[in-house]
Amino acid sequence: MDPVFFIIFRRMRQPLLTLLVTYAIAILGLTLIPGQDADGNTWYMSFFHAFYFVSYMATTIGFGEIPYEFSNGQRLWVTFTVYATVVVWIYAIGTLLSLVQNKTFQQAVTEKRFARKIRVLNEPFFLVCGYGVTGSELVRSLIEHKQHAVVIDIDQHRINDLELDALIEAVPGLCADAQPPVHLIQAGLQHELCAGVVAVTNYNEANLKIAITAKMLNPDLQVICRADSHDIEANMASFGTDYIIDPFDTFGARLSTALQAPCMYLLHQWLTGMADQRLNEPVYPPVEGRWVICGYGRFGKAIYNRLQKEEIEIVVVEMTPEITGKPDTAFVQGRGTEAATLIEAGIHSAAGLVAGTDDDANNLSIIATAKEINPDLFTIARKNHNDNEALFDALSCNMVMTPSSIIANKIRALLVVPMLYEFLEMAYFKDDDWACEQVSRISGAISDVVPDIWEVTIDETNAYAVTEMMLRGHEVQLADIQRDRYDPDKPLNAVALLYKGKEGKTLLPSADLVLEEGDRLLFCGQVGIHRSMEWNLQNVNVLEFLVTGTIATQSKLLRLFLK
Repeated sequence: MDPVFFIIFRRMRQPLLTLLVTYAIAILGLTLIPGQDADGNTWYMSFFHAFYFVSYMATTIGFGEIPYEFSNGQRLWVTFTVYATVVVWIYAIGTLLSLVQNKTFQQAVTEKRFARKIRVLNEPFFLVCGYGVTGSELVRSLIEHKQHAVVIDIDQHRINDLELDALIEAVPGLCADAQPPVHLIQAGLQHELCAGVVAVTNYNEANLKIAITAKMLNPDLQVICRADSHDIEANMASFGTDYIIDPFDTFGARLSTALQAPCMYLLHQWLTGMADQRLNEPVYPPVEGRWVICGYGRFGKAIYNRLQKEEIEIVVVEMTPEITGKPDTAFVQGRGTEAATLIEAGIHSAAGLVAGTDDDANNLSIIATAKEINPDLFTIARKNHNDNEALFDALSCNMVMTPSSIIANKIRALLVVPMLYEFLEMAYFKDDDWACEQVSRISGAISDVVPDIWEVTIDETNAYAVTEMMLRGHEVQLADIQRDRYDPDKPLNAVALLYKGKEGKTLLPSADLVLEEGDRLLFCGQVGIHRSMEWNLQNVNVLEFLVTGTIATQSKLLRLFLK
């Protein structure tokens, strides 16, 4: 039985039975008590008349006595039934109001409405479990790139935030624990249009359960999970989870890139940044000298392992080594917020400092104290809460690690622009000089915010004008779709990063590349330029002008006169 009807019948059973019995007794009494008509003859009310009279009398409508005036006995009985039915109605209505306010009933109704919305979805969507900082950033990116999402979160306040967020389209959201399979199924786990599941809750165990459920109930579905425990990662991998993102290991890998190839790190930051985010400045972490790591938890260990591979001298400061363990290198016990502890760790002669505890106040204090002692330090800070962004900005840290942003940016690259992930994988095989060249090219095409990233597929849906020109026998080159339609000699502020065709992938394809149906291209450029490119891709007249230099007219009458 439907949970909503089950709850209604269970809670309203007693009031409805009481109402039914009261009505039955009232009707029966009216049929048994004799009355007199206008001629003084005795008459008995039929069941139909009794039911009709009790129905309008009990609802206080009051049409009068039918079919004749009542006798004193009938009136006495009616007086009794009036009070009886009013009391029963008050009891029934009170129970109904209590039912409507019941949290369980409200949840059942909400889940039913939510499931109905999911059943009628007719476009591909991603199921996002967790609408915290990471989930909200991801959903916003999906919507801005014309993707669709469905959200589950255990916190009602976050679901309220989903409705209040200024998203350009409504996103269905359910307040529920995403771990039970029933809630994932309600959210569309087995829907034929579900494109993937993203588990980004704050709990590793919940993400693990979501990953297991998704892979067991829909094995072909793409599953992306957040995890910051190597044991949990191994468990997720054993069930075939497609992508497991550890923010600490991810940042450690990026720090290693910054140490070896600063331009490659900068290129990655620019291409994976959130919309409207200001461009990062180049960073040059010192590869020589001592590094002090305050906090030897998950983040501290990830940084420690990366620095150790670079053969950099490391001193670790940790308050509770009995919990986190001790490193093999130099170690000082303490928080790192005190000058004495930092001095003991050799902060005077240190080249770099990592404030990596799970407390933002401590991290801020560590950096402020260390900079008073050694103003030339290269500083890396772990920011656990986005609310403290202004405080970290005030300290002018060289690098700030925000777990939610790292996860959101990586998932965005995987889901919204999957070719970007392929581009970055291929780019890592290039040297830093190549990366510096690409940074220079991109900086010439954009302003002071991160570039817009978009994909183009050469087919009838996404590039109608290109396919139409091909059918007419014209060759369309990459340069043609990158021209300004108002000034064909001027290229659009866009850079082609990756080409995928029948013969494979090509980094930075040349402008004279001849496009074919089925080709895919990855572009980056000035925000809004992709809309200008849409004209070239979809409008046949515009593209014909760019390719042939002639302006076509669509007016048949004018064509007749021009012949």
